[in-house]
Amino acid sequence: MTEKRRLSASVDANMIKAGREAVARGDAESLSAWVNAALHRQAEHEQKLRALDEFIAAYEAEHGEITEQDMQEAERWARERAIVVRGKGRGAA
Repeated sequence: MTEKRRLSASVDANMIKAGREAVARGDAESLSAWVNAALHRQAEHEQKLRALDEFIAAYEAEHGEITEQDMQEAERWARERAIVVRGKGRGAA
C-alpha cells in the first residue's frame, strides 16, 4: 500500500457534491478515495500529453513541421473512413 499523506485543498462545491454522490452510489469507498483516483487520472493524463508532445517534436524534427493543411487532410481522410454508430451517416434513411 502506498503511503498516504493528508492534504488541505480548496475544491469547487460541485466537485465535492459529485464525490459524495459517487460514494453514496458505491462508486468510491470514500471522498478521499474518490479524490485520490481523480488525482491519479490527472497525473496519467498529463504524462500521456507529455509523451505526445515528445512524439510530435521527434516526428517534426525528422519530417518537418505539421501544417494546418496536413491536419485538414488527415481529418478529411479520417471522416471519409469513419463508421457512424449514432445519428445519420452516409446511406442512412
